[in-house]
Amino acid sequence: MPDRLIIHVNASDAGERLDKVLVGHLGDRLTRSQIQNLIRDGAVRVNDAPTKAGWRMQGGETVALEMPEPAQDPAVIPMPIALDVLYEDRDIGVINKPAGMVVHPGAGNPNGTLVNAILARYPEIASMTYAPRRRGIVHRLDKDTSGVIVVARSERVLHGLMTQFQKRTVEKIYLALVNPAPKTRIGRIDAPIDRSGADRKKMAVQRSGRPAISEFEVEQEFSDGSALVRIRLLTGRTHQIRVHMAFIGSPIVGDRLYGHRRQRLPVARQFLHASILGFDHPATGARMRFEAPLPADLSAVLAFLTGEKH
Repeated sequence: MPDRLIIHVNASDAGERLDKVLVGHLGDRLTRSQIQNLIRDGAVRVNDAPTKAGWRMQGGETVALEMPEPAQDPAVIPMPIALDVLYEDRDIGVINKPAGMVVHPGAGNPNGTLVNAILARYPEIASMTYAPRRRGIVHRLDKDTSGVIVVARSERVLHGLMTQFQKRTVEKIYLALVNPAPKTRIGRIDAPIDRSGADRKKMAVQRSGRPAISEFEVEQEFSDGSALVRIRLLTGRTHQIRVHMAFIGSPIVGDRLYGHRRQRLPVARQFLHASILGFDHPATGARMRFEAPLPADLSAVLAFLTGEKH
């Protein structure tokens, strides 16, 4: 039998569409299209009455949603993969993800992912009932992006962390090498992002997209015109930093999808590293902040630019 979920709509949601409100509450558990399908199929009721996805909320309503049964995916198996663990307790694990590791299984990457690894390290994650391919995953990093990522060891903790991401209270700071350097040392990019109509593998800045905000500050400039940039994410859209930096004319070095196909520097992947992650511990409420050092391959690029031996 499907689970029945009750959501109480806050006054702050007044004027918002029903489907958008549900996306805000359910996070990564269901996509917007899945939610719209459930509404269309009568699995969502507002104040015990069926309604449409575009219904504007007034605030104070009670929404009852029949959650679909989770799909079983026996292909996702625990794998004893070594992890660089920055911190762990009974509620969370904070991992320094290496470049080249996919976060969760997908087409072409059924094994060797972070999910396979955390299922082996934290067996209790297997009991989570939502999205089997993404058990324990709160947020994601691209395959070729290294750095700090937090995983949840229970469904309760997962939803607590997801709420912080949705409310934008999580501190997310990245280091990126771009070329050419931005025109200003400090900047804010407020440009919505959606999937590209020309290439479905890419995202793009589009008026129809979801809000996306990035702030940057140049930390160091080099003689070849490139710059090391510190970037703070205020939202978390797919490929956000890569899209935003390319949008302002400063694509990330090594990014062959959004940047230059031919790279002048000795870099095998995009120079993008999730340096700092800060959040409130979902059980204790204590503010926590973790930092992952720049990995050797990216440090070598900076050494090359400054003429140091590495």
